[in-house]
Amino acid sequence: MLSVNEYFDGKVKSIAFQGETLPATVGVISPGEYEFGTSKKEVMAVVSGALTVQLPGNDDWVRFGVGEAFEVAAGVSFKVRAEIDTAYFCTYE
Repeated sequence: MLSVNEYFDGKVKSIAFQGETLPATVGVISPGEYEFGTSKKEVMAVVSGALTVQLPGNDDWVRFGVGEAFEVAAGVSFKVRAEIDTAYFCTYE
């Protein structure tokens, strides 16, 4: 079953589904800066565009482009910036 999610006044939208082995979402982040919280470990891969990410406990921002991914532990928050509409694929453990 698909579930549609919308955050930040519609600037971030995703579709949740059960992947082959893990729950997952595919979505698009509009230009801007956003902070997300995690309830499960997440692995987020950039499909189109780019995200600049500030991971928990880090002051530095790191850019992830197409085909690159980053991991975020459960129970933390992280920040992302998008300069253009950016598509992602995320799995949850």
